[in-house]
Amino acid sequence: MLSLIFGAAVAALLVAMFLGNRVLAGSTGTDAMRRISDAIKQGAEAYLSRQNRTIGMLAVFVAVGIYLVYHGQAGPNPSRAALWTTISFVLGAGCSVIAGYSGMWISIRANIRTAAAAEKGLNAGLQMAVRAGAVSGFIVMAMNLLGIGGLYAFLTGPIHFLPQEVPLQIVGYGFGASFVALFAQLGGGIYTKAADVGADLVGKVEAGIPEDDPRNPAVIADLVGDNVGDCAGRGADIFESTAAETIGVMILASGSALFPVFGIQGILFPLVVIALGLLCSVVGVFTVSVKEGGDPMSGLNRGFYVTGILAMVAFWFATQKLLTPLASSGIVAPHAARYYFYCGLLGLATSLAFVYITQYYTESKYRPVKAIADASKTGPATTIIEGLAVGLECTAVPVVVMVCAIVGSYFLGKASGIEPGHVGPLAISGLFGTAVATLGMLGPAGYIMAMDVFGPIADNAGGIVEMGECGEDIRKSTDVLDAVGNTTKALTKGYAIGTAALAAFLLFSAFMDAVREHTHTAFDTVNLAKPTVFAGALLGAMLVFLFSSFAIRAVGRAAFDVIEAVRKQFREKPGIMAGTELPDYAACVDIVTRGALRQMIAPGLLAVGAPIAVGLAFRTFITPADPTAAAEGVAAFLMVATIAGILMALLLNNAGGAWDNAKKYIETGVHGGKGSEAHKAAVVGDTVGDPFKDTAGPSLHVLIKLLATVTLVMAPLFL
Repeated sequence: MLSLIFGAAVAALLVAMFLGNRVLAGSTGTDAMRRISDAIKQGAEAYLSRQNRTIGMLAVFVAVGIYLVYHGQAGPNPSRAALWTTISFVLGAGCSVIAGYSGMWISIRANIRTAAAAEKGLNAGLQMAVRAGAVSGFIVMAMNLLGIGGLYAFLTGPIHFLPQEVPLQIVGYGFGASFVALFAQLGGGIYTKAADVGADLVGKVEAGIPEDDPRNPAVIADLVGDNVGDCAGRGADIFESTAAETIGVMILASGSALFPVFGIQGILFPLVVIALGLLCSVVGVFTVSVKEGGDPMSGLNRGFYVTGILAMVAFWFATQKLLTPLASSGIVAPHAARYYFYCGLLGLATSLAFVYITQYYTESKYRPVKAIADASKTGPATTIIEGLAVGLECTAVPVVVMVCAIVGSYFLGKASGIEPGHVGPLAISGLFGTAVATLGMLGPAGYIMAMDVFGPIADNAGGIVEMGECGEDIRKSTDVLDAVGNTTKALTKGYAIGTAALAAFLLFSAFMDAVREHTHTAFDTVNLAKPTVFAGALLGAMLVFLFSSFAIRAVGRAAFDVIEAVRKQFREKPGIMAGTELPDYAACVDIVTRGALRQMIAPGLLAVGAPIAVGLAFRTFITPADPTAAAEGVAAFLMVATIAGILMALLLNNAGGAWDNAKKYIETGVHGGKGSEAHKAAVVGDTVGDPFKDTAGPSLHVLIKLLATVTLVMAPLFL
C-alpha cells in the first residue's frame, strides 16, 4: 500500500513538472505585458518572502511550546512523544509553506502566458490557465502523501513504533499545516482585499476610471493580491484540509475499537483514497477543452465530472480491498465495505450539492444576485440590506445538506455490521462512516485546486491585457476566462466550507478518541447542562464573531492607508489622469505589504491561543470525580465554535460573492450599466463584500480545522 501511495505522489509530481514546463514554454507576449507581469511577480515574491519569515518566527515559539507540553506529561516515554509531535509539527508547517508557494510561483508565471495564449483562441487560454492550476493542485496533494506517508513509514520502520501508535504521534503535522494556512490565508486575504478596496473606491467611484486601468496607482497591488491571497493562501488551505482530515481518519482507525477490525489497512485507507483521487484528477485535467465561442465552464465541469466518476470507481475498489474486516478479528460483516462505499458516495454527493448551492446564490442568472442588482437602483443602503438578507438565507439549505450527510453516513457506518451487538449511545463504526464520507469529498481535491488557481490566473491575465493595451479580441477572450474564473473561485469556496464542515465533525470525534486514549476512560458525552461546559460552548461561539471582526477590520485599516496613498498620488500628480505621468505602483505595493503583515498577527494569535487558554483555565474544575472536566469544556468550545464558524463562513462567502456578481451583472448593461447610479451602489456593496468573501470567510474555513488540530495536539494539557 505504501508503494501505491508514494508511487501516486511521484507520478503526480512528474505530471506537474511536465505541465509546468509546457506552461513556461508559452509565449510571454509584448514588452508592455512583460513589464506588468514582472511588477506583479516582484511584488508577490517579496510579500510572500516577508510573510513566510514572519510565520516561521511564530512557528518556532509554537514548536518549543509543543515540546514542553509533551515532555512534561506523565507516561512511559514522554520525551519520545514530545520529539515526534514537534518534528511532525515542523514538517507539516514546512510542507504547508511549500504548498502555498507552489500555487503562487506558477500563477505569477502563467498569468502573462495565459494572456498571450488567449490571442490564439479561447481554448488555448483555458488550457494554459487550467494546466497551470493543476501544477499547484498536484504538488499540494503529493506533498500530503509524501509527508504523512513518509512519517508513517519512518516511524513504523527505523523508529519501531507500532502502527496504531503513529497517528497520535503525527497529529502535530496537521496542526503545523493549519497554523501556516491560517496566517497565509489571513495575510493573503488582507493584502488582496485592502488593495482591491483601495483601487475600487478611489479608481472606480471617485475617479470614474475602469477596472485594471493603468492610471490607478493601486492596480498592481490589486493584481499581486490575487496571487498571494487566492493562490498561496488557498494552496495552504487545501493542503491543511487534506492533512487534518487524513490524520483524523487515521486516529479513528487506530483506536481500540477499529484497529482489531481493519488493522494497518484501515490506518492507510485515507492515504490510499487520496492517492487514487490524485491520479483521477490527473486524468480529469487533460479532458478540459472548449470550442471557440463556447462556454469554458462546460469544459471545466466536464473535467470535474470525469474526476468525480473515476474517483468513485477507485473508491469502490479501495473500500472492497481495505475495509473488509480481517479474518483474525472474528467479525463476520460481508457487506461492511459496501456500506462504507455508500458513505463515500454520500460525501461526494455533498460536495456536488455545495457547489450547486453556491452557484445558485452567487451567479447572476439566479434570483438572489438579481434581487441585489434590483436593490441597487435605490442606493447603497438597500444594496447592503438585500445582500445581508441573501447571506443569512443561504445558510439554510447547506445546513440541511450537512445534516443529511452526517446523519446518513453515521447510520450507514453503523449498519456495516462491524460492531455486532452494539448497544451504547455512540457507535464507533458510525463515526468511521462520517470519516469515510469526508474522504469521499476529498477524492477530487486535486482537480478542485486546479479550478481554484485557474481563477486568479485568468483575473491577472485580464489585467495584463487591459494594462498592456492589447487588442480587443484578446480582451474578449480574457474577459470570458475572467468571468468563469470568478465562478470557479466561488464554487471552490463552497466546496471548501463543505469539506470543512464534515472534517470538523471528524476531527471533533478524533479529539474525543484522543482523550479516551490518553485517560483510558470512556469519554463520549459532552454535557451542556453543566455550567462549565455551557460556558466553554459560549466562549467558542464568541471566538468566531471576534475573529471575524478582527479579520474584517484588518482589511479596513489596511485599505485606509491605500486609499490615502492613491488620493495623494492623484492630487500631487495630475498628469496621471491625463496619461502623461506614470503612477508610483511600488509605493502602494509596499503599503499593502506592511499593512497585511501587521494586521494578520492579532486574529492569528487569537485563533491559536483561545482554545489553549480555555483548556488551561478549565483545569481548575478538574476533580477526582470529574477528571475530564477541562477536556469536556474544551470539547464544548470546539463543538459550538465549529457550528458558529460554519454558519458565519456560509454567510460571509455567499453574501460577498453575491454582491460581487450583482455589480458585474449591472456592468453587462442592466439598470443603466457602468457609471449609472445603480452601478455606483453595487460597487459599494461589492466593496463591503470584499473582506467577507476573500478574507474573513476563507479564514474561517481554516479556523474551524485549526481549533480541532490545536485541541488534538494539546489534549494532554487539558487532562
